[in-house]
Amino acid sequence: MPTTRLSFAPRRTALLCGLALLSTAAPVLAQDAAWPSKPITIVVGYPPGGSTDLTGRTVATELSTKLGVPVVIENIGGAGGAIGAQKVASAAPDGYTLLVGASNEIAINKLVTKKVKYDIKDFTAIGLIASQPLVLVASQGAGVKNLAEFTQKVSKNPGKFSYGSSGVGTSLHLAGEMVKEQGKLFMTHIPYRGVAPLTNDLMGNNLEYGVFVLSSGLPHIKSGKVIALGTTEAKRSATTPDIPALAETAQYKNVDIGVWFALMGPANLPKPVFDKLKKALNDSLQSPEFRKKMEASGSTVAATTVNLDQFLATEVVKYKKIVDYAKIEE
Repeated sequence: MPTTRLSFAPRRTALLCGLALLSTAAPVLAQDAAWPSKPITIVVGYPPGGSTDLTGRTVATELSTKLGVPVVIENIGGAGGAIGAQKVASAAPDGYTLLVGASNEIAINKLVTKKVKYDIKDFTAIGLIASQPLVLVASQGAGVKNLAEFTQKVSKNPGKFSYGSSGVGTSLHLAGEMVKEQGKLFMTHIPYRGVAPLTNDLMGNNLEYGVFVLSSGLPHIKSGKVIALGTTEAKRSATTPDIPALAETAQYKNVDIGVWFALMGPANLPKPVFDKLKKALNDSLQSPEFRKKMEASGSTVAATTVNLDQFLATEVVKYKKIVDYAKIEE
C-alpha cells in the first residue's frame, strides 16, 4: 500500500499546484475582462490650454462615452512634457493611467537631454490621434513678405538674423534647424520659455523669424501681426490652404515635420485592455463630432490604419538626423 500512496502523491501535488496557478490567474483574467471598472486618468504633460491639452480633452470625452466610465485629464507640466510622460511610463500597466503625448515628450526629449530616463520601449503605443503642421513666420519688421524674399535676405546676411522657438529640443526648434539645413542658411536660434514670450518678441519686432504650431500662430497670421512664410508638412494644411507648404519650393522639398499626438499606455499593457482601448480610439477617430472639433483646432485626424510602432520608429530616425546635424543638446 505504501507504493500506491507514493505513486499518487506527485499527481496530487501537480494537481494542487495547477489549481493554485489557476486561482492566481483567474482574478487577472477576470479583471481584464471587466476592464474598465473605474475612472481612467489621461495624463497631459503640459498646463491646460495648449494643443496637447485640447487634444487630450477631446479624446477623453469620446473615450468616456465609448468605454462607459469617466475619463479625466491630469495636467502635469514641466520639462517639455517629460514629467507627465515619466509618470505614465512608471505606472501600473492596468489601463487606468494613460498618456496623450506629443512628439516632444514621446520621441524627441530622449534624443536631446540625458535627464529623460524613459524610452519609447517603456510605453505601449495604442494609436496615433492627430497631427498639425508647424508654420515659419516673419515679423512685420523683418521686411520680407514670402519665402523667396526670406531665403534671399537670410542667404545674403549669414548670421545676422535669428529665429525663435518655444524651447531647446522642441519640434519647433527641430523644424527651424531643418529649414536652415535645407536652405543652407545661417541663423541663430533663440529658445524661449514657451510660446507667449516668443509671440511678444515677434509682434514687438524684437525678433525677425519664428516657428509656431499652426493653431498657435494662426490668430496672429490672420490679424496680420506676423507673416506666414510656409507650413512645414509635405502638403498644405486643409485648415490653411492659402499658406504654401515649404516643400513646394525645390530648395525646401524635404522639409516635412509637424507635431503629432498619440495615445500611449505603460509598457506591458494586457492585450484585452489594449484591444478595448484601440477599438475605442479608432471609433473616436471616425466620430464626426470628434473630427469637427479637431479640424477646427487646425489638426488633421489620423487614419485608423496607422501602425503607431512603425510611425514612431520612422519619426525617431528623422529627429535624430536633425539633432545630430544641429548638435542639439540640453
